[in-house]
Amino acid sequence: MDGLVVAAVLCGALLHAGWNTLVKSSGDKELDIALVHFLGAAASLPLLLWLGLPPRGAWPFIAGSLLVHVAYYLTLNGAYQHGDLGVTYPIMRGSAPLLVALGSSAVLGETLRPGTWAGVLAVTGGVLMVGLSHPGQALHHGRAIGYALANALVIAAYTFIDGQGVRVAAAAGGSAASYVVLLFVLDGLPYPALVMWRRGRAGRARALAYARQRWWLATLGGLASLASYGIALWAMTRAPVAAVSAMRETSVLFASALSVWVLKERFGLQRVLGALVIVTGVVVLRLS
Repeated sequence: MDGLVVAAVLCGALLHAGWNTLVKSSGDKELDIALVHFLGAAASLPLLLWLGLPPRGAWPFIAGSLLVHVAYYLTLNGAYQHGDLGVTYPIMRGSAPLLVALGSSAVLGETLRPGTWAGVLAVTGGVLMVGLSHPGQALHHGRAIGYALANALVIAAYTFIDGQGVRVAAAAGGSAASYVVLLFVLDGLPYPALVMWRRGRAGRARALAYARQRWWLATLGGLASLASYGIALWAMTRAPVAAVSAMRETSVLFASALSVWVLKERFGLQRVLGALVIVTGVVVLRLS
């Protein structure tokens, strides 16, 4: 992978970690995720007017991605309902790059080098080590783990769709930016609508009061999410999708570091070892 691509993806991972730390620090994680998506879409609309629409050849991929994202929100909601963020999030984000690597040849026609495989496996293993600071907890959250693994499959599916879609857009003279901005604008309603519908009239009133307090933080989180995924899709036009997918999940490492700084969590020996494994994987991906 080119050094510029590596640096950009790592910056994107830091942005991804930032908005996830925002969610982790909140009193209502489900509602904050909904606010991040809704306000991120609202903030993306002026960008869409400036950038314009992506080429028409990319539209079927955007439509497919939007359908898959419905499954993403359903499985994400199920995972967070039945288990803690600290257990489910690392499994979702850590398993997805391995699934992308396993399917890259059949879906995208990409043959990964042995070094790329080694890097993907190292990053995946390191992410799980860093994220699952108490692995035994996972054994007591069977339903949550089921949702988390289903969510990882969904992440792999939309990674394939968007990875191919952004390449089609670039080949037709478009850009990753216009692709991801249109995707975010259209994707900003389904999950927030689901969250508000589930809460009933009294719950919606409390949610609106909560949103008035958190809207500016959620808007920053939405912009960070947009920039993070935009960087990843741009990188997929210049490097193997599996390698970019794996490197993007270093966000779990950044999120853990931010949790130590912001939430005063312990890092611990397991996280230190996991961080070393992730760094090793990133170096291998850079050199492969």
